[in-house]
Amino acid sequence: MISLSILLMIGALAGLVIVGVLVFLFYQSNKVDLTSPTDSKPEWMRQMPPAETISATLTDGEGVQTFNQDPGEKLASPFAEQIEDIVQVRLANHPSLSQYRVDFGSAPDGGLEIHVNGQTFTEIEALPNEALKALIREAIETWRTTD
Repeated sequence: MISLSILLMIGALAGLVIVGVLVFLFYQSNKVDLTSPTDSKPEWMRQMPPAETISATLTDGEGVQTFNQDPGEKLASPFAEQIEDIVQVRLANHPSLSQYRVDFGSAPDGGLEIHVNGQTFTEIEALPNEALKALIREAIETWRTTD
């Protein structure tokens, strides 16, 4: 039978190992600067989010984040949320399209859904307005060329 002192020593040793691992992970996480485009970021994070996303997250008091998902929005991939941020800024500056509420979301099959005034579309071509289609295409192109 193992004595109480041996169990305490094993527990203390396990605790030290856990603390050591946590300190190591914390140290490693602080090496990555997520606010500037450098090679120290993981490959998928090497570019800054679009200015519209940065502005939206700062306005919401969230700090700089890779995407901005507001409460009540459909969940979408980070790149779709970034494109949606660009769309939202352009909609706000386009009075003739102000009646459209646009939200991007992920479909059950993993594809993209575009929600416009409560209707769900899986293709830009199916959207109800040509100017809205053009605005979303332009937002996608802007996102593709953002560094």
